[in-house]
Amino acid sequence: MVAVDQPTRVLIADDHAYTRAGIRLALEDEGFQVCAEAATGRRALEEALGTQPDIALLDVHMPDGTGVWAAEEITTKLPQTTVVMLTYSRDDEDLVTSLRAGASGYLLKDMDPDRLGISLRNVLAGEMVLPRSLMTKVVDHVAAEPRPRTTAQQSLTAREAEVADLLCAGYTTEEIADELEMSAVTARVHISNIVKKLQVADRDEAVQLLTAG
Repeated sequence: MVAVDQPTRVLIADDHAYTRAGIRLALEDEGFQVCAEAATGRRALEEALGTQPDIALLDVHMPDGTGVWAAEEITTKLPQTTVVMLTYSRDDEDLVTSLRAGASGYLLKDMDPDRLGISLRNVLAGEMVLPRSLMTKVVDHVAAEPRPRTTAQQSLTAREAEVADLLCAGYTTEEIADELEMSAVTARVHISNIVKKLQVADRDEAVQLLTAG
């Protein structure tokens, strides 16, 4: 018998029932399975622990434990669950604290509903998903926040450091090339050099090292 792929299981946490219903409909239309719903941060954690979803889709602002609090708890206790924030908030602090809490994506509720499923599949494929309008905020924050660097990190050239900051913000190779006005080939060379200098296996490990601490 040929094995049938199981649908991706999603927990939806939002304090508005109408919003949860709309998200559920959009996800089910894309082949996802909604395994649980929650209206508070604390309930989101309880449902996550009970159902162990593939994705926990959390609003940032909820009563009884915010979405950011729930994100940190879920990523700590259920590392196999991918956390993505879905919110109206474009606030810098909400964005940065969500990513620090372990969220692998930050999506806006006014996005095209047809893009939600695509975005979640991209996250599961290892990408960090952020609205293009918020990417600059992450880059600015990373650039403005000093952090200790290893000898390998200090060895990056100024241009490589710019590329590294964009990698940490979730930019693709093509987006890095566009942002820094270079060819995609040049961007790939810089990324390869960064990986070598940081002595890691790939770009994902480079990002983990650069954002650690």
